[in-house]
Amino acid sequence: MPGVSPITSHVLDAQRGLPAKDVPITLQYLPTNGTVGQESVIGQGVTNNDGRCPTLLPPSHVLQPGIYTVTFDTKTYYALHGEKSFYPYVKITFEIEQAAPHYHIPLLLSPYSYTTYRGS
Repeated sequence: MPGVSPITSHVLDAQRGLPAKDVPITLQYLPTNGTVGQESVIGQGVTNNDGRCPTLLPPSHVLQPGIYTVTFDTKTYYALHGEKSFYPYVKITFEIEQAAPHYHIPLLLSPYSYTTYRGS
């Protein structure tokens, strides 16, 4: 996908039935031979008006095999709406064995639940 980060996300607020705007996101990477606790932050961003974050990584970034974690700061998002959430953040951890050009990580969010899947 030219011109887009190789890892993207889309956050939808199921309670409101709208995209979740202004959700801070952090992307971490752990090499295949790494040790848990030695993850490094490789990208950060905030969801846009459409609940998407297309800029976690530069479009030219080449993904390496390893373990990736996308952390969604849901506490900040709900605080913007004057609400609380049972989950202060949502961490989605996945492993890439052979890098593909693009991975999409969607999040369907509500104050007391969340759902994710590998998107396209």
